[in-house]
Formats: sequence, C-alpha cells, structure tokens
Amino acid sequence: MTIKNIERELQFDYIRASGPGGQNVNKVATAVQLRFDVVNSPSLTVDVKARLVKLAGKRLSDSGVLIIEANRFRTQEKNREDAIERLNELVGKASEKPKLRHKTKPTKASKEERLKEKKKRGEIKKNRRSSKSIFE
Repeated sequence: MTIKNIERELQFDYIRASGPGGQNVNKVATAVQLRFDVVNSPSLTVDVKARLVKLAGKRLSDSGVLIIEANRFRTQEKNREDAIERLNELVGKASEKPKLRHKTKPTKASKEERLKEKKKRGEIKKNRRSSKSIFE
C-alpha cells in the first residue's frame, strides 16, 4: 500500500511554525498539518485500518482523522514532503501483517533444568535458615 493510492484523500493545512527562521517564521506559514481520514478511507482494508489506528496513537483525533504535523524544515514544500513520507511509513508499517505465534511446549530437558535450579535455590535458602537458628 503506497501513498499514491490515497493521495486524493489527503488534506493539507499550512500554519505558522515555531522555532528558528527569524522574521520568516512570523510571516510565512511553512509548517504543514496533513490530515487523513483513516476510518472512512476507501483505499485501506479493514485490518490495515485497525493496525493504523493502533500505530497512530495520540496523532489520531476522536473522529478517526490522522493528523501529522511537519515543521522540521524552513520551506513549505519540504515540510509537505516530510509529512507525506511520515504518513507513508505509518501506512507501510500498518500494512505488514504481524507474525502469528505458535504455541510450543517446553522440552523435557528444559523442565528438568528448571526443577534443578529451583532445588538448588531452595537448598541455598534452607541453609540460610538453619545457620540463623544456631546463633539465636
């Protein structure tokens, strides 16, 4: 799933950025707010939407709109590209299906090793107790 499929669903708002840039920062709206309606997007499958909602975290509004703010650069074009790139990374991660975990049972040797360690630890504690009672 690439951004090319969903580019028509993106909405860009240009706002004034904070940070370095001098007087330019006060005059020009260089920061970009990219908005993408994840919940109502026809381009994404249901499972990709669910994973994207989980990945988005606090960047997702209550109405299901993903908001990515980009103000790393001093120009509007670079910030726009940065926002699109970050959305592309998120959608890419959400498109990957998680590996299924197959249940396995511990081997006989690992069970025996665990019991041996428990026995050893119990002996250490038992020895601590008995030596304490001698001094009392």
